[in-house]
Amino acid sequence: MRLVFAGTPEVAIPSLRALLASERHEVVAVVSRPDARTGRGRTLRRSPVAAVADEAGIEVLTPPNARDEEFADRLRALAPDAVPVVAYGHLVPRYVLDIPRHGWINLHFSLLPAWRGAAPVNAAIAAGDEVTGATTFLLDEGMDTGPVLGTMTETVRARDTAGDLLGRLAESGAGLLSATLDGLQTGEMVAVPQPTEGVSHAGKITAADARVRWTDPALAVDRHIRSVTPDPGAWTTLGGERVKIGTVRTDEHDGPRPAPGVLAWDKHAVRVGTATDAVVVETLQPPGKKMMNALDWVRGARLADGAEFE
Repeated sequence: MRLVFAGTPEVAIPSLRALLASERHEVVAVVSRPDARTGRGRTLRRSPVAAVADEAGIEVLTPPNARDEEFADRLRALAPDAVPVVAYGHLVPRYVLDIPRHGWINLHFSLLPAWRGAAPVNAAIAAGDEVTGATTFLLDEGMDTGPVLGTMTETVRARDTAGDLLGRLAESGAGLLSATLDGLQTGEMVAVPQPTEGVSHAGKITAADARVRWTDPALAVDRHIRSVTPDPGAWTTLGGERVKIGTVRTDEHDGPRPAPGVLAWDKHAVRVGTATDAVVVETLQPPGKKMMNALDWVRGARLADGAEFE
């Protein structure tokens, strides 16, 4: 099939590369969000997907939004059979959805209708889901509400961060997207409406959302930290300064439990109290420094007894 691929961040690259390598499909153009200024120097940079398309010598369309009339005209001229989508980042109006004859085929990183929205992987980890997956579906004007074409499952491992899990889903999901397009081409793939039960939502996560709540139970603290790692990154404060929390694990120590947020340490571990058991902080990032071993930080920080994360 003749394809126009829509996507923006790194997580979409495995799918784009899989389709570029396909002998059954031709990617004639890529749609991505406009170049953005990033870093301290505010340098204007291509999106990760656009950069891959540039390397492949493929036309890149970067409309300000999917309602742009010039973009719609160019998409009609390209005459794609389908538009596969992975984390494009813009809502698509009906008159643009209707341009390709097979529609816009979205790869979403959850088992729909669970975790519709911007952060399904983060939500799955925070909720303690043991199994998640990916879904391909026909994009419509709702928020991940279109009929389902295909699914695959993935186990959530005990120490998975959102980055770990999303990385695996991006790779395996690329195969699902390719197989879905193959099935649409042969006519074997049939869209099925999503169930009306089991719907849950996963809204966009802000930096404020990533703050650690030490008054939660230890299991919830662990899940929360993993769910926002690496982006936007879990954090807390100490003496009014922000400290980024890297990795933690549940505590097997039999000693006294510190109060929520209070630090306790010995030569083996740095512990922080929660509403239940303490958690062991393995790595953290103090202000102005790189991520480091928590024990090394404690040795140099000269903390007073009763020091507390807030």
